Amino acid sequence: MNSLNQNVEALIFCSEQSISIDEISASLKITFGWELSDEEITASIEEIKLKYQSEEFAFGLVEIADGYQFLTKKDFHATVSALIQHKAKKKLSTSAMETLAIIAYKQPITKAEVEHIRGVNCDYAVQKLLEKELIEINGKSDAPGKPLVYGTSKSFMDYFGIKSVKDLPQLKDLHVEQNEIGVPIELSDTEETFIPGETETIVGDEIIAVEDAVDPSDLPDRKTIFIEHEEKISDSNEELTSGESDDDSYESPRD
Repeated sequence: MNSLNQNVEALIFCSEQSISIDEISASLKITFGWELSDEEITASIEEIKLKYQSEEFAFGLVEIADGYQFLTKKDFHATVSALIQHKAKKKLSTSAMETLAIIAYKQPITKAEVEHIRGVNCDYAVQKLLEKELIEINGKSDAPGKPLVYGTSKSFMDYFGIKSVKDLPQLKDLHVEQNEIGVPIELSDTEETFIPGETETIVGDEIIAVEDAVDPSDLPDRKTIFIEHEEKISDSNEELTSGESDDDSYESPRD
């Protein structure tokens, strides 16, 4: 029992993913036959945490995804990120990221429901996410045909450094101001007034300009304009009729 801390530390260190207290307890029981309570293992983990809080170490013991894992401290994230980017051969495509986000926030969810939200087929994206172990099959739905339902995996929480899906950012955490386009117009307390300016009224083939109208009542009455226009047409017709009459009474010199 004197080497409990060292054995717990070794188990956490060699684990590729976060390791739970139950897994630590089971491993120690198989190896040494120790019957340890959760409180004893938790106390050991707290001592290891305290040890690695020293600035001497570039990593520390962190609780994530219902377990514990050694992770690099924030001061060294940039250095590690450069190495990861150098080694990374492929990133998730946009479609895979969209599919993963939908599954993370809507889980458990069927592929058909994901496709309904995205509006496109998701077979390839779901297959890639399963291969990368970011999602997993959580059973079957009660819907007709008993389709498979999907949810995020433990690797997903390890990758994003969260304890559970409850730690995912919520919509209320997003700043709406950053998503707005343009500047909102401040409403004036005064009543709206007619803005003076030059306007044009089209009557028939004529364009009548109305300048500096203070309000709508200053505009010329359309009925009046129409009557005046009709009178002009009537006068024109009379002139034409008169002209035709003169033509009829005209006698050719030959006659």
